[in-house]
Amino acid sequence: MSATSTTTRTATTLRPRLLGRSVVNLVVGISVLYTLLPVLWLVLAASKDRDALSGSDVLSLNHFSFVQNLKDLFAIDGGLYGRWYGNSLLYAVLGAALGALVSIACGYAFDKYRFAHKEKLFGLVLAAVMVPQTVLALPLYLMASGTGLVNTFWSVFIPVLFNPFGVYLGRIFSQGYVPDEVLEAARVDGAGELTTYFRVALRMLGPGLVTVFLFQLTAIWNNFFLPMVMLSDQDLYPVSLGLYTWNSSATVSPEYYPVVIMGSLLAVLPLILAFALLQRFWKSGLTAGSVK
Repeated sequence: MSATSTTTRTATTLRPRLLGRSVVNLVVGISVLYTLLPVLWLVLAASKDRDALSGSDVLSLNHFSFVQNLKDLFAIDGGLYGRWYGNSLLYAVLGAALGALVSIACGYAFDKYRFAHKEKLFGLVLAAVMVPQTVLALPLYLMASGTGLVNTFWSVFIPVLFNPFGVYLGRIFSQGYVPDEVLEAARVDGAGELTTYFRVALRMLGPGLVTVFLFQLTAIWNNFFLPMVMLSDQDLYPVSLGLYTWNSSATVSPEYYPVVIMGSLLAVLPLILAFALLQRFWKSGLTAGSVK
């Protein structure tokens, strides 16, 4: 009797666990499909010609035109897409690298130094995190117009160097990664503040620096509204704005449609590559930040 009741209780206990696992697996599977199906459609559509796309014949094995679409992408409008791609790499990679350095340095200063109204200033940083970037576009345009920077590289590049959320993350990572005792030991050995930061603290902040860099890279690469407000010269467009103009032209010039899809496929590759190469540092950085 006792063995029977024990078996019954065990079965009753395992049933909710198995049901819970099934529900979790189902939710994860749906999430994966929701994420990957648009990417799969993009890959298939990029390999089709204009007739297949206009006829919604993306899933068929006919009308394969991947190589031709790739050639057309870099040939149309005098190879303008290649310039847009280079612009995006310059805006995003250089901007994310410098922006991450600025954010980490500011967060380190908020964490390790004492100065007047420190917490009030940090409160302003937190308040700035909640301000949408689209709200800042018009003030930034007026400032750029007043300094003569509209329709220049700097009108898009300079604003992306300053990220309040990156400063917040920089302070969190500094609290978690840089012990005060290590800094005091460096100062006792005769190291100045800049030497202590660059040779000691910055090395410890490596995972945090990579994490902020990836956030910045994604935001700048997908940045659309600010370049649209600031730029009128197509030679300065990033990929996001350039593909938008081509997609608008596709309504009257259907030859743009296949190259827009191919261009969109190539546009996601740098982000995938960056996350794949820096995944180890990014994971460790997010874990440390969450624990703190």
